[in-house]
Amino acid sequence: MKKVVFFSFLFLSQAAFAQFHMGVFLGGANYIGDLNDKPYKRTKGAFGLSLNYEVSDRVMLRTGFNLGKVEGGDQFSGSTFQKENRNLSFQSAISEFNLIGELTAFNLNNIRWSPYAFAGIAVYHFNPYIKDSSGAKIFLKPLSTEGEGLTAYPDRKPYSLTQFAIPFGGGIKYNINDDVRLGLEVGFRRLFTDYLDDVSSTFVDEQTLLAERGSRAVQYSYRGDEVPGEYPLYPDNGYPAKDVQRGNVKTKDWYYFTGLHLTFRLGGGYGKTEASGKKSRYGCPTVPM
Repeated sequence: MKKVVFFSFLFLSQAAFAQFHMGVFLGGANYIGDLNDKPYKRTKGAFGLSLNYEVSDRVMLRTGFNLGKVEGGDQFSGSTFQKENRNLSFQSAISEFNLIGELTAFNLNNIRWSPYAFAGIAVYHFNPYIKDSSGAKIFLKPLSTEGEGLTAYPDRKPYSLTQFAIPFGGGIKYNINDDVRLGLEVGFRRLFTDYLDDVSSTFVDEQTLLAERGSRAVQYSYRGDEVPGEYPLYPDNGYPAKDVQRGNVKTKDWYYFTGLHLTFRLGGGYGKTEASGKKSRYGCPTVPM
């Protein structure tokens, strides 16, 4: 009797453990905002790890940690105004922890491939910077380039470098074998800030910025003077109104990951599936959904 109980417990433990999948993501990271006008422009690398729990044959709950980098710049834009009258740019590392629910259209125990969709919640960290002529990083948030935190602009609050996002997206998943699956996916992140790129609204008064944050803040708030032959002076109220505009406050920024998500079932698995054309290793038939 003790042996029966022991082997029953061992079987159930293995079956439960087999509901977990380890995942590896490898792909690219991009951003959408005031310093990027085209999708998949300035793609940078991204990497992630995930732990996935198979709730049912078509529903997966996954949690993961992603690392990536995004960048953008007016010098890559097709807009003459952006190149010559702003000439702004940024880079930022992105670190993200997420909790996501995933739904496949078909039961991958019965078919080799299936479309899938996912959505959830994420916490991410960013820190926009540029590099000076020597290659040193200049982080932009402490400079208050648009007056965030300055006494003269009480409506412009400092932005947080750690925030929530809503991840969602989809892709195609292929069942390589009983225990290994490969997904090609794109995942967008809906953000609640317009400062991922440190650009949002309008230029602030030069003398105010100089007095409270110093000459470096003025230097990196307006960089049109770095373009040969363009207007060398900081834009102020003497400029035409359109030239005072620095960003579009009405839209929030986005970032997104595109790539391959490879998952491995832990502890063996339930066994051979109908998709592989073989019987279950436990001798149990699969039930289609």
